[in-house]
Amino acid sequence: MSSLEEPLRLDKLPSMSTIDRNQRFSSGACRPSVDNLGMGNCWIEGRSCSTSNSCNENNEEYYVETFPWKRQTRGMSRGDSFSQKTMTVGRNSIKIGMIDDPFSSSDYQYSPKCNSKEIHNMAYKFMKGIPKFVKIVEVGPRDGLQNEKNIVPTSVKIELIHRLASSGLSVIEATSFVSPKWVPQLADAKVVMKAVQNLDGIRLPVLTPNLKGFQAAVAAGAREVAVFASASESFSKSNINCSIDESLARYRAVTHAANELSIPVRGYVSCVVGCPVEGTISPSKVAYVAKELYDMGCFEISLGDTIGVGTPGTVVPMLLAVMAVVPVEKLAVHFHDTYGQSLPNILVSLQMGISAVDSSVSGLGGCPYAKGASGNVATEDVVYMLNGLGVKTNVDIGKLMLAGDFISKHLRRPSGSKTAVALNQVTADASKI
Repeated sequence: MSSLEEPLRLDKLPSMSTIDRNQRFSSGACRPSVDNLGMGNCWIEGRSCSTSNSCNENNEEYYVETFPWKRQTRGMSRGDSFSQKTMTVGRNSIKIGMIDDPFSSSDYQYSPKCNSKEIHNMAYKFMKGIPKFVKIVEVGPRDGLQNEKNIVPTSVKIELIHRLASSGLSVIEATSFVSPKWVPQLADAKVVMKAVQNLDGIRLPVLTPNLKGFQAAVAAGAREVAVFASASESFSKSNINCSIDESLARYRAVTHAANELSIPVRGYVSCVVGCPVEGTISPSKVAYVAKELYDMGCFEISLGDTIGVGTPGTVVPMLLAVMAVVPVEKLAVHFHDTYGQSLPNILVSLQMGISAVDSSVSGLGGCPYAKGASGNVATEDVVYMLNGLGVKTNVDIGKLMLAGDFISKHLRRPSGSKTAVALNQVTADASKI
């Protein structure tokens, strides 16, 4: 959670240059006090420095300024909700993700009236930063299916897109116009695009890695395209066989051609938190790539945790860096669920003003270049969480689950959505009564 005092928003950004501050967390700054396994616990825990500089003091300033509720808790008196003893221990407990139970403290003072008011205010401030409507970008037909080992029949892809559209999803990433040599699963892009392009009121963006792909997409009837850059130099070279700057040069040609035809271009940034080769990625690198895509004309920038190592502790500084150079309303988030952190990462992103979320029906997808990287966050799970928050999506979760069941049965494996599995079990149990 970004704050118990107030949700993180643009008007609450630290006064110092965000990107400069995030340099402190780059590989050239003071090293984290823990290893890389959590890919981000370091940011919450703080750092230890082998030199005699004042990095700990500077980090404390950044921490307090970014999370203003810390000022409130540190200044609590003995008679407040938490005792001084509890707060002293509690600050240390944050390092292992635990807060001591204040009720176990003998000097805890309970005031029903005060406690009720504080809880009400806390709930209001928590919800205040969450948008009333969230646009879901369904990426299953492209980002999900492209990683399947066995070729999915064209007719199944077309049927899946139609089922997803019937659930109320208004943006469905249909396919990708890339060389079949690199992605054989999407060799039927032209046929798929022509079969679904007449769906009324549905946006069907397609991935176009270069000008040749863009031209092929337009010829097939595409009315919206997307380009894909990485915040990791190593990942860029292994994934699309060129450097970050070389990829950006390609995409400038695509966006220029798209602009002449009035075709909107969406930009993706991959490895926004971690890379399978380089490890932790500096937020400033993500901000650089995002700004380049925005400046060349991309109407929306989707920030992707490609290998799913992000936590709220690493997502927050990354978003702060990007939001300093790209308007928040132009941003979307794209999380993979390798460590089960997608939903908390989405939640903290919503609190920071993000109102567009990428997801994949049944959790389809993965990253072929990162061992252990599981699929995208399941669309069913995102919709279920948003429904519980009272956030509108215009998606019928029942019809969405039917689409998920359809593709899961074809792939001959259980759905990757916890919501779908649970609700299907409830339905099965009810039918036995």
